[in-house]
Amino acid sequence: MNQAVLITGAQSGTGYGIAERFAREGWTVLISAQNREEACAAAERLAQKYGIVAKGYELELRCEQQIIETFKDIDSSDFAVEALVLNAADMALEADPSKGIDVWELSTETFRRVLETNVIGNFVLAREAARRMRERRHGSIVFISSNSVYRANPNREAYIASKGGINAMVKSLAVDLGPFGIRVNVIMPGTIKTERWVKMGKNQISNGELTPIGDISDYEDIANAAWYFGTDMSKNVTGAELVVDGGMSAQIYPAILPELKRLRDSLQEQKGK
Repeated sequence: MNQAVLITGAQSGTGYGIAERFAREGWTVLISAQNREEACAAAERLAQKYGIVAKGYELELRCEQQIIETFKDIDSSDFAVEALVLNAADMALEADPSKGIDVWELSTETFRRVLETNVIGNFVLAREAARRMRERRHGSIVFISSNSVYRANPNREAYIASKGGINAMVKSLAVDLGPFGIRVNVIMPGTIKTERWVKMGKNQISNGELTPIGDISDYEDIANAAWYFGTDMSKNVTGAELVVDGGMSAQIYPAILPELKRLRDSLQEQKGK
């Protein structure tokens, strides 16, 4: 069977960056997306660029039967999913990513949709992958969470609750799957230089000025973390959290804050004159 990695939400952005990292190492790469054409096109690009086997799947994380059928197709294609990277997520950003959803406007329907996608959907994916890994007594499941689990940002209740659930589930799965040779870990990115972040322009809330290291993550930073957890480079690591955020969550406040406060005070003084 061909050694394969399955990466969700990998038609573009961070997920595609992770897919490229595994493709460079010669792995068979399986990509899922909500849109079949986009998934297949991304797989074809990887196959042509790196000379590997790649395949795209349409996958809706809230559809358990579709997840089960996807794994049946993977089985029939003689692929052995050695690593599963759970990148896809419902971020509940709605119309304006810079604002999120005001707590007074957050509906139970939206909250339920986010939990069903990010927690339940990812659990089903992990469970189905683990069924196959158990037979080989070897495998790695990598969740993508967020540093906002410990340092919340405004108007993200549903998203942050779902990511907190993921972090807790990772530890539980690590305990239950460890005896079968399956490791489960989680990456916690901060802000990433996604296309959405770039389009925010002046509305960007977080950038390199706010981190101790002077930069936020690019796709390669997250991809390298996924490669570490997804392979035997981390063969004795399970139930672990790896924060990749330029040091954002390590600080009490960003170094630029005193300067901003002085500027604010100066402006207030000028208004008072």
